[in-house]
Amino acid sequence: MATLNRDVREVVREEPVMRARILAALDDGPMTIPEIASAIEAPAHEVVFWVMGMRRYGWLAEIKGATVDGYFQYERTGRVA
Repeated sequence: MATLNRDVREVVREEPVMRARILAALDDGPMTIPEIASAIEAPAHEVVFWVMGMRRYGWLAEIKGATVDGYFQYERTGRVA
């Protein structure tokens, strides 16, 4: 599947909209960026921006130690949407 690379500002602007979808995907437990991307049907390179923003502002936290594939898992924090 070829994906057109959008302007970074456009991707970042969608974070408030995508937050609910990402948090809902993480209801079942921690996930990696590729797993989140698959669950919300979005390109992984865009999910990176959203997850890093959510991490910065306390919505998500990474679990220490990478998976065997080399990815970190992210989980919801206690912050309520």
